[in-house]
Amino acid sequence: MEKPESSLTTTSYALLGLLNIRAWTTYELAKQVQRSLSWFWPRAERKLYDEPKRLVEHGLATASAEATGRRPRTVYAITAKGRKALRHWLGEPPVASTLEFEALVKVFFADGGTLAQLRTTIEHVEREATERRDALRGQIAERAGEPAYEFAARWPINALALRFQLDHNEAQIRWAQWAREQTATWRSPTDAPGWDWAAALGG
Repeated sequence: MEKPESSLTTTSYALLGLLNIRAWTTYELAKQVQRSLSWFWPRAERKLYDEPKRLVEHGLATASAEATGRRPRTVYAITAKGRKALRHWLGEPPVASTLEFEALVKVFFADGGTLAQLRTTIEHVEREATERRDALRGQIAERAGEPAYEFAARWPINALALRFQLDHNEAQIRWAQWAREQTATWRSPTDAPGWDWAAALGG
């Protein structure tokens, strides 16, 4: 079987996946990534505008000039080669997951600061995770309430990914609540009288 283009990234294939659903303009692709994929594959919007052109260069997509009123626009569509490449990529083992979480870096080095700073970081984790969970729940409810939702046929597959994100947010909330309770009696990041760190780790 023909191997995918070596220069393509996961983001390239993510856009191919979107093009496999329907044709989009570059603007629509960028907005769709921010609306859906950004929950678990965040990318700066400015970096998304060059990807469709790369897909065209590899013969994985086509670009057609259209006009909406007087405004010209370019619409991208997947090719047969693009569908083949996407299918091949979907069958490849995924790269091991990574976690980029600045708050935990701050927790890890909290002994360089104050207990108040540590508690503020923990509170921020809970607040942000709660906001993201509620925002996602709201988005799901809004789309589910649309009788003619364009992508209704994709609800089963979307639900698999969205459930992970919801659970991920819930895990952060539970951790933050636990951490706040655990540090309630601490005197400083290095002075935690009576606190059993081994028990906290399940030891």
